[in-house]
Amino acid sequence: MSRTLKLAALVGVITSLPITLSVAAAENLKVVASFSIIADFARNVGGDRVDIIALVGPNGDAHVYEPKPADAAAVGSADVVLVNGLQFEGFLQRLVEASATKAPIVELTKGGEVLRNTEEEHHHDHDNAAKGEEGHAAEAEEGHEEPHHHHGESDPHAWQSVHNAEVYVKNIANAFCAADAAGCDTYRANAESYGEQIEALEEEIKAAVAEIPEGKRTIITSHDAFGYFEHEYGIKFLAPEGISTESEASAADVAALIKQIRQDKASAIFVENVTNPRLIEQIASETGLKVGGELYSDALSGENGPAATYIEMMRHNITTIKGAILAS
Repeated sequence: MSRTLKLAALVGVITSLPITLSVAAAENLKVVASFSIIADFARNVGGDRVDIIALVGPNGDAHVYEPKPADAAAVGSADVVLVNGLQFEGFLQRLVEASATKAPIVELTKGGEVLRNTEEEHHHDHDNAAKGEEGHAAEAEEGHEEPHHHHGESDPHAWQSVHNAEVYVKNIANAFCAADAAGCDTYRANAESYGEQIEALEEEIKAAVAEIPEGKRTIITSHDAFGYFEHEYGIKFLAPEGISTESEASAADVAALIKQIRQDKASAIFVENVTNPRLIEQIASETGLKVGGELYSDALSGENGPAATYIEMMRHNITTIKGAILAS
């Protein structure tokens, strides 16, 4: 009889295990991140207390992303939704409405240093350089001026400044604490530890830039995604496309850029993981610059790539830039 009771008890324990595990898993915060870089920040803050879905995955382009029904379902059942803001995610508003989510939509750029969107000025300068002020004025008067995409007043690529990355991390910790008070100490400790790694990264970047001669710090990339990096670290970036990969470069833009490259004596040219390399290859061919490698701007690489995390991405970019310039 005793043996039967023991067996019954053992069976009871075994059958209850999956239920216990599933309850534990259900306690994790369900977090949706709009794209891969934010998902990486969230993993570092949340640790094993959060389950994270990234809407736009590695090597994906959030500028042109079209949400799927599964994305609406994920946002609808989320506890927290983390986004960049500054109109980076053009798909966001309609996705949130379609999902009917009750989760807070947390804009991680709040409180960071935000730069103005200079895209319109760049296009204006390129047009003028290519055809002269008179031609530009006449074209505008006749109503033939090409319209350009508008992407808001601010440059959304704020994560390209490590100082701003620290703001993203603090905002994530605050959001997780608000949604899961029991885990707040863990989130704060994780954010502090990760913040120290980010600070060390910034020192690495500054040291690498210091080794590049000042007269050789002008480079070319596909689209205008590195304004914060330029502002923070002193590398000048020229790009044929604007803030968004949606804004295709006109022939006038490309001609003006090639002229500017020759005037500014650009040292290197790079493709990006989220853009078509053909335009960069054309510019490289016309200017005699050698393509110096691939930079990661708006998305991380895959897990086995050179930029699988934010820290690896920033380290890869500055190492690639420095290597190409010094080899030129």
